[in-house]
Amino acid sequence: MRHDPISAILSDLLRRVDGLAGERGHVSVLRLHDEVDQIRHVARAFHLDEVEGLAGTLESALSLHGLGPVVLTYLDLLRQAIGMEMRPSMMPPAAALPVVPLRA
Repeated sequence: MRHDPISAILSDLLRRVDGLAGERGHVSVLRLHDEVDQIRHVARAFHLDEVEGLAGTLESALSLHGLGPVVLTYLDLLRQAIGMEMRPSMMPPAAALPVVPLRA
């Protein structure tokens, strides 16, 4: 079976988003902004338009509002957008996925 590079990219993006969500309250605005910028650049390079757009919007929100509940909402949306790009065989087992409701 050939290695599918997009699955590795999507898995990495998902790992990054989950890592940021797991560090909530323990990450600086500057570091969060840098991580989201990296996610946006990777998404742009691989034509993941929805992921790129959400990451850009989150960067803008960070510039205007800093840290807060809005960050978790955008991380939830990023996770969903990345998940939509993944084929079922690329998804982590359901037990490994945290159930996090969207915040308003």
